[in-house]
Amino acid sequence: MTQYQTAVDAIRELKAKFGSTWRDISPEDAARMQMQNRFKTGLDIAKYTADIMRKDMAAYDADSSKYTQSLGCWHGFIAQQKMIANKKYFGTTDRRYIYLSGWMVAALRSEFGPLPDQSMHEKTSVPALIEEIYTFLRQADAKEMNDLFRALNKANEAGDTAKAAEITAQIDGFQTHVVPIIADIDAGFGNEEATYLLAKKMIEAGACALQIENQVSDAKQCGHQAGKVTVPHEDFIAKIHALRYAFLEMGVEDGIIVARTDSEGADLTQKIPVVKEPGDIASQYISYLETTEIDISEAQEDEILIKRNGKLQRPKRLASGLYQFRADTQIDRVVLDCVSSLQNGADLLWIETATPNVAEIAHMVNRVRETVPNAKLVYNNSPSFNWTLNFRQQAYDRWVSEGKDVSAYDRAKLMSAEYDNTELAADADDKIRTFQADAAREAGVFHHLITLPTYHTAALSTHELAQGYFGSEGMLAYVAGVQRKEIRGGIACVKHQAMAGSDIGDDHKEIFAGDNALKAGDDSKNTMNQFGH
Repeated sequence: MTQYQTAVDAIRELKAKFGSTWRDISPEDAARMQMQNRFKTGLDIAKYTADIMRKDMAAYDADSSKYTQSLGCWHGFIAQQKMIANKKYFGTTDRRYIYLSGWMVAALRSEFGPLPDQSMHEKTSVPALIEEIYTFLRQADAKEMNDLFRALNKANEAGDTAKAAEITAQIDGFQTHVVPIIADIDAGFGNEEATYLLAKKMIEAGACALQIENQVSDAKQCGHQAGKVTVPHEDFIAKIHALRYAFLEMGVEDGIIVARTDSEGADLTQKIPVVKEPGDIASQYISYLETTEIDISEAQEDEILIKRNGKLQRPKRLASGLYQFRADTQIDRVVLDCVSSLQNGADLLWIETATPNVAEIAHMVNRVRETVPNAKLVYNNSPSFNWTLNFRQQAYDRWVSEGKDVSAYDRAKLMSAEYDNTELAADADDKIRTFQADAAREAGVFHHLITLPTYHTAALSTHELAQGYFGSEGMLAYVAGVQRKEIRGGIACVKHQAMAGSDIGDDHKEIFAGDNALKAGDDSKNTMNQFGH
């Protein structure tokens, strides 16, 4: 018996139970609507997607070619179209996730207007965006299922049992657009209690994976900018615990915690932690501070000093009161951050790096794996990197080490278009193309994401349309540059009324009101029919 038929039979039993007052309720239509709305709550989604991620993590551990990917989305429609595109071009949503970027929430979704990535936006806007994204993904499910049920009704009306069986199989085997969201909780928007409260809202909205960073919450900076201030490990571990308790309280036992370290680019700390015994995690954190040995006679009034190996040390302290780490400690601090996080409940790591270099990422990950062999990364393929310049310079350096002739190239100017058609540029582009597979294989990257791609695509496409439309191309800029491509590419949203739910609404009206339904899709009046069926 099919899943659809099982749902029909269940409604028939209910209909019989409630008698004549349900006489107009169609079991087929009710079952159809149930199947078009598989997920009833955000917690249903969080549990379902957490299970997907856990299975994907196990698959990656067995075979590093099975890495996962996502693009950052700042609106539900963007996320919806991304997943529709995956099903259209690849026939599946397997190993495709969605990333929710705190940067884009700050820049595009705050009531204050555009803000920098400093946790100044309303924290409630983060769970609101998670809920919005899943609303759009569930609507994509409903639209595609609605089209299948329309086709099933036509097949049944025509008496085509073979076609009806084929469509019923597609309905039963339908793959949802609902996929895991890795959601950015920044540094937790406050203390561990604030982190816990926000985490619950994000999980309730559907998030199965929360990414938290080890910066000071009220001094948080974008990972690709200066001025980052990290917290002692005890503070960060408390927030990891807060996330775990939030997952457990909400019943999402497989929830995923992504621990992000900004230590590679951070050289400041706000606090000196309390050492309980020599060599403990607080002692290790303190050991990275930049200090100067002094005699007690040199100590100033109210000055904070550190005793180390029987000597007095003066930590370098800025006018702001922040303490400076030694310049050569970044990688060691990253490794300690990662090991400590994994040993205290985190599931995945996020390491911010200065450049997208597989060897440099692998160097850090391999050190972590000396202690935690199955350590895995979520890696930011950031638009803050100049990918073209970085990879051309990597190719240049590789050529030099291989003894190849680089006399035709100026390393400092490799971004120039004059090099676009050169052998070196082709070499670099090939390495960009394989970067994700290479990093998954060599550097433990389980999940590759681009944080801000749809911010940039929205800007670029709008610029190109405005340039043509308000210029000499006029209406042709839209027709040739957008609509003609949509029609010929079979893009669903060319029929924007249907994409927004018009067909679903018409079918519901007919289900609810029968022949009395006033529908929008009348063939003689609906201009959308110019685009075919």
